[in-house]
Amino acid sequence: MSLEQVVAAQPPADLEEWRRRLFMVEGTIVMSEDDWNTYWPYIDNVWSHRSTQKSKKGPFVTHYYDCRLKGRPPGTPVNQDPNKKKRKRTARERDLCEMKIKIIEATAPIRTFTIEKVKREIGVNGEEPAGEYHRHTLEESDRIKRNTVQRQALKLEKEIKRVQQKTYHKKASGLALQTVKRHSKPNDLKLFSSCFCPFAQRVWIALEVKGINYQYIEVDPYKKPANLLEINPRGLVPAIKHGDWGCYESTVLLEYLEDLGVGQPLLVQHPQVRANSRLWCDHINRHIVPTFYRYLQEQDPEKIPEHAEELRVEIDKLVNVADAVGPFFMGPYITLVDVSVAPWFLRLRRVLQPYRGWLPADVNSRLGMWIAALEASEAIKNTTSDDALYVDSYERYAENRPDTSQLANAINSGRGLP
Repeated sequence: MSLEQVVAAQPPADLEEWRRRLFMVEGTIVMSEDDWNTYWPYIDNVWSHRSTQKSKKGPFVTHYYDCRLKGRPPGTPVNQDPNKKKRKRTARERDLCEMKIKIIEATAPIRTFTIEKVKREIGVNGEEPAGEYHRHTLEESDRIKRNTVQRQALKLEKEIKRVQQKTYHKKASGLALQTVKRHSKPNDLKLFSSCFCPFAQRVWIALEVKGINYQYIEVDPYKKPANLLEINPRGLVPAIKHGDWGCYESTVLLEYLEDLGVGQPLLVQHPQVRANSRLWCDHINRHIVPTFYRYLQEQDPEKIPEHAEELRVEIDKLVNVADAVGPFFMGPYITLVDVSVAPWFLRLRRVLQPYRGWLPADVNSRLGMWIAALEASEAIKNTTSDDALYVDSYERYAENRPDTSQLANAINSGRGLP
């Protein structure tokens, strides 16, 4: 039976008896190859291999083992192989047990394993020699180290979990994919984007609203391709290359597209109204966006409702200063504030609802009507993928996996957004 079969199979009915025998090693134990493959992986945590000697007299070798609680002697060489993963070790006292065994492995005519204690000299006054028995229980050995079956089962469990984990998507879907295809030809204006990124979607929406021709370039932000690094040394999206000039940061790029003076304007001409729009865009960036991620990444069940309430409060501040009739922030037309907040309003249902139980706004409320108008916008629909893409791509944030992104790391450390 192979190790994989042992791990997959149910433990043998007589396993505990065999573990006790192979722990105590009272007398001589002879095991067939099948018995060895079946039972030894359940007890090998007790023993630490020390040496192997080949016999000159026959087809067998002798393996010598110490009880693992003896510990390695001082000066034991440390493996210097740079490719070998270093294990985390917990220091413990040495010489906690002196028991030793030898295993004679015969290879002909059939493979067998003969196990017995390494005999010591009789102690003073006829006492039992040191090392004749363990100085501890089998439970103590199990506490110190897992056996091979346990370690392989944990490894298999981790691998299964890894395979089942959702990961971020590298290709848009739904209507967004159709938009990508329409804008795949080379163009003087190039948008470097990632299909799941809300910051990139801001700029993408603005291009669609304005009807500006562009080339969409899908980027895996975790690979940071050279053509993106030439524009943004940090390798973050969105980024734009317009002719020989490049720039990044979503809020800066929105202003740049507005300054081009092409297509539908996102800011009105009145200076004070423009300033007011920029003020609430700042509120979105400073308060709504960070709170969204704190809520999504929180792992403490008691704190999750607190973050939910914080997000509602920050959203309400924005809604309360919006045009009373709407349906957009300033009335019937989409503007800079709508474009700035739209990706996160879309992710309330697509991300926060499945992962944190976010309750959607009443469809007749001002927020409900605003979200409905955003969902119905052709520019926004054309940049939005199927729901599954967002559910999959944001699982990393919802589980707060290490090094999910620079943004996630910033949220965890309490720093400002990158």
